[in-house]
Amino acid sequence: MDFKLTEEQQMLQDTAARLVRDVYTFEKRLEFSDSEAGYSTEFWQQLGELGLTAIPFSEELGGFGGSGVETMLIMEQLGRGICLEPYMESVILAGGLIGQLGSDQQKEELLGAIASGELQAAVALEEPNSHYNLFDVQTTARQNGSSWSLSGRKAVVIGGHTAGKILVSARTAGDVRDQQGISLFIIDPNAAGVSRRVYSTVDGRKGCELFLDNVEGELLGTAGEAYDAIRYQSGRAIAALCGEAVGAMRTACDLTLEYLKTRKQFGVPIGKFQVLQHRMVDMVSELERATSMAILAACLADDKDSDERSAKLSAAKFVVNRAARYVAEQCIQLHGGIAMTWEYNGAHYAKRLVMISHQFGDDDHHLEAYSNQLVVA
Repeated sequence: MDFKLTEEQQMLQDTAARLVRDVYTFEKRLEFSDSEAGYSTEFWQQLGELGLTAIPFSEELGGFGGSGVETMLIMEQLGRGICLEPYMESVILAGGLIGQLGSDQQKEELLGAIASGELQAAVALEEPNSHYNLFDVQTTARQNGSSWSLSGRKAVVIGGHTAGKILVSARTAGDVRDQQGISLFIIDPNAAGVSRRVYSTVDGRKGCELFLDNVEGELLGTAGEAYDAIRYQSGRAIAALCGEAVGAMRTACDLTLEYLKTRKQFGVPIGKFQVLQHRMVDMVSELERATSMAILAACLADDKDSDERSAKLSAAKFVVNRAARYVAEQCIQLHGGIAMTWEYNGAHYAKRLVMISHQFGDDDHHLEAYSNQLVVA
């Protein structure tokens, strides 16, 4: 099969690569991570000015109508720089949910701003006890006339501390683990009843726990019927994460290879030792396997929702998760003690790869999901 990029896709890839290369030096990344926002607001504006935040949206909404492949090209470059900006959370996930469920007015008000980079949105789907099950929702929403009030607690809201809008899943009917009865709401994070506990994640990003006490929310779509959209858009997010992981793995492999060529022991570069050469080959083999699965995920990310799509996305995430952890571990071991120091960028790539392997399901979760699809089939 021919996976060559079109001229337009190559230009998109080059634009993203050049921007990341020019802005995201390792020293700058450390500064961005230590800032109050936890990322570069200037870099976010540049993403918008170059149209990179508009890629997945339709032309009617100010976008370029890009597919999962275009998204993968951007995410891979963001992964190469281990960029801190919540691109996937805001553009892919929040933007996708609004595009699928929102009214014409909501799309017009929000998607144009997200596409231009003026609005950074976040999504609060997980809860302290949900463990990858996005239908495990204890947060509740009560209708008061034409308005809704939300109460509950959300966990691991990446980018929620700086978001202008947050999309929150809440239960309007059914039991705690029912797939039906889940609704999605748009809230203002500065509204009465909202509080946030901001913290840094192990990979240098920032997120928050979200506490809601009778918070006014704007319903997105039809009450009680949001789960199918959440599942579908989570699949698009998984495909995007696979692309990011491939970018981070590729740079981790490059760093390791360069270290093996320059680090000397017994008067020769350690890359001359055959056992280390074999381990380097294993790293590259895992990278290429993950790349193939990331391409598969990108090609079907925008397909219609189906059990086959879900199974293939789980398979892709499983393979990429395994590869990401393997590359991270080998990068640490082949570098020796230097790899564990905060001042060396290899450690930060390893941390991000480990975190990606846990976002939207670890390998055990997706292996079970894939096997369940086989049983059903």
